[in-house]
Amino acid sequence: MAANVKGTRFVAAESGAAPEARYRQIEFQITVVDSAHMPPDCGAEVAFGGRSNAGKSTALNALAGRRDLARTSKAPGRTRALNFFQLDDERRLVDLPGYGYAKAPRAEQARWVRAVEGYLRNRQSLRGLVVIMDIRHAFADSDRQLLGWCAEVGMAVHILLSKADKLGRGRQAQALAQARESLQEWDLIGDVQLFSGLRRQGVSELAQRLDDWLQASDLGPEAKKTPGF
Repeated sequence: MAANVKGTRFVAAESGAAPEARYRQIEFQITVVDSAHMPPDCGAEVAFGGRSNAGKSTALNALAGRRDLARTSKAPGRTRALNFFQLDDERRLVDLPGYGYAKAPRAEQARWVRAVEGYLRNRQSLRGLVVIMDIRHAFADSDRQLLGWCAEVGMAVHILLSKADKLGRGRQAQALAQARESLQEWDLIGDVQLFSGLRRQGVSELAQRLDDWLQASDLGPEAKKTPGF
């Protein structure tokens, strides 16, 4: 069921407030399993994608300053729905189904590919894709498949190396450098950052990237490939 959030606006954070303060107003909008029931394809959206258990829900909850905005599935890799969250009448975040869960049936994995690729390829309001990767297991084959597709169509990406608190500073820096080198393999439009929802590391940096995409003055279809760097 869709939430009634009409009339809200993407309110600027108060002077001196953290960049993520505006995202505390985000509200759940609707869960859909096919394109026919998605919200109107207008305004601006940013999608969040990643392997199952990479920390997608944690990232969204940290951004919103809540624990229950995005719920983690009890059956990893089995969620088929796309969850839409609304900031105002024109701006949304979209939680894509987790991918890459080895125990999911092949038919289930194929359905994920069709649903997500269809969304990413056809959604005109999509401005960019946030890809969440567990810093300890980054750039798995499924991650590379998604990034290769993004490079092919010119989709702007922003990679979160999640669960950064699991590594010391030296290994964090090494992983960040390696990830940036990997991006150059595909000539992708985007960047990489460290992230830890537990310690709120990187939340402000993520909010600033979302601002770049969602606050673009041009909210028409051509803004889809404009990263706002």
